[in-house]
Amino acid sequence: MRWTCRDGPSSVPVATVRLMIASTISLVTLGVGDVTRSTAFYQALGWPLSSASQPGVVSFFRTTGGLLGLFGTSDLAADAAADAVDPTPHFRGVTLAINVGSREDVDAAIESARDAGARIGKEPQATEWGGYHGYFADPDGHLWEVAHNPFWPLADGLPQLP
Repeated sequence: MRWTCRDGPSSVPVATVRLMIASTISLVTLGVGDVTRSTAFYQALGWPLSSASQPGVVSFFRTTGGLLGLFGTSDLAADAAADAVDPTPHFRGVTLAINVGSREDVDAAIESARDAGARIGKEPQATEWGGYHGYFADPDGHLWEVAHNPFWPLADGLPQLP
């Protein structure tokens, strides 16, 4: 939003104020093919379902960094006034990440995802930047990275960047 102050008949701008958007990600909503199936997947990972969820319609999970929402793909596209999304699994140019405290935690998280029914896209392995990570995909193909970065200490489960 832009506010402009004008002085007299000349309508010359005197001051402009722009409202900034806070640098906070409070909710990530994933478009999913089957809300019930995807809800069961995330519950199998051990994520607690919020009572604000509506069974089969929308699900919410509180995470350390914010909220995760699950909403039907076509419903989410309609809500965002976006074109329909191709429902076939393919790389969407987005990954979500869970940072953990050790290599062993990466291994354990990938095994938990596998046990919950995830497709493992990349088995845990050392990275070229000195860390350790692996990837899994949820039932709709959303990619999750599980990573240990020894250069990013964690506080309350979140990486602390310089």
